[in-house]
Amino acid sequence: MARAVALTIAGSDSGGGAGIQADLKTFHAFGVFGTSAITAVTAQDTKGVHAVHTLPPEMVRAQIAAVAQDLHPAACKSGMLATREIVDVVAESIREHGLQDYVLDPVMVATSGDRLLDRDAESALSTELLPICRLITPNIDEAAILVRRPLHAIEDLDTAAAYLIALGARAALVKGGHLEGDDVVDVLHDGHEIRRFRRPRLDSRNTHGTGCTLSAAIAARLAQGRPLVRAVEDALDFVHRAIASAPDLGAGNGPLDHFASVSAD
Repeated sequence: MARAVALTIAGSDSGGGAGIQADLKTFHAFGVFGTSAITAVTAQDTKGVHAVHTLPPEMVRAQIAAVAQDLHPAACKSGMLATREIVDVVAESIREHGLQDYVLDPVMVATSGDRLLDRDAESALSTELLPICRLITPNIDEAAILVRRPLHAIEDLDTAAAYLIALGARAALVKGGHLEGDDVVDVLHDGHEIRRFRRPRLDSRNTHGTGCTLSAAIAARLAQGRPLVRAVEDALDFVHRAIASAPDLGAGNGPLDHFASVSAD
């Protein structure tokens, strides 16, 4: 039986909680064969990002080409892209190789507050990557940057999701985990209607890599041929369980439990 293949284009997290490492663990949890194109190497742990080495854009291009031409991923995602030049190369590569079901996680700032995307790359992300993605998955802070207005309430998430569709995304999942309240509400606009997903908030410091894990889980389900709404539901369920059973590692924002169970087909 052929196994679905997914590609992650992102930075390496030496602490193993986010980035390429979290994505590959998540792909494996969902039974998907994971491939990767590394954009940057970070010296990182649960307390923060201590150093970043960005790879040359042409090396990023070569990695994507190698995977696309031989392993033919059914879905892909991007995370930390670091620079304007890498954003451009990723956009060109996705178009050139016809990569499908692209999930764009617009990683701008780490959980620790460290910046992971140059400011001059923000506009390129909107103009180059947004129009070719199947889904964009910003948290509320990233969405506020993309729509250029503050977001304070659940209703603002609806507005931001619709705005991202107007900018060219086929679908947008705006994550509300940074809002206050007993529940976490995430808003999905699938291009036709808005759905809200509500789950009880977990009192946990172990949230490092949440966005990476969520977008990787969605890409995994898309690679398996699941409809978008089902892919998002399964991914949100997985992340909720992964936070609940986190191993409580490190002195800062700890990683999730990538051994958490996956929703049955």
